Amino acid sequence: MSEYGEVVDAATIRVERILPGPIERVWAYLTDVDKRATWLAGGLLEQHTGGRVDHVFRIHELTGEGDPAEVADRRHGEVLAWDPPRLLRHTWSTGGDLADSVVTFELDPVDDKVRLVVTHSRLPSRDEMVNVASGWHTHLDFLRDRLEERSPATFWPKLEELRGEYETILP
Repeated sequence: MSEYGEVVDAATIRVERILPGPIERVWAYLTDVDKRATWLAGGLLEQHTGGRVDHVFRIHELTGEGDPAEVADRRHGEVLAWDPPRLLRHTWSTGGDLADSVVTFELDPVDDKVRLVVTHSRLPSRDEMVNVASGWHTHLDFLRDRLEERSPATFWPKLEELRGEYETILP
């Protein structure tokens, strides 16, 4: 299994990770607001189909870098599928007048580990695909670090390095 995301179709990227289990623990890191803030973003997640999702990206919460009050980005959406602890799907605002994309998290136990597959679809351009692939790659590495009780690397240098790599490997 490659750590790199793969293009599924012209508008979809898929990233897979094998993570330390159990599945309920990984699910908690996807859905508990405080745990999610340590690897991805804080913000509301109404835990039912039709619920609201807010992502408030504060890099300081991930790695301790920068100003704790600074918000790097905000995204919102709606929960489209809620099936604990195996499936979460929600829309992801792309901003402006573009249609929302869709993020799907699928979890499967593999012995004492968990296979997490993140599929981000309805991406409007190759540039957005490069940004999304490098972002998910970075954040999922941070998730693995948290699950393995390690401190993650610095955010911006890692993201920029991966963005350069994805720029060369994505079609």
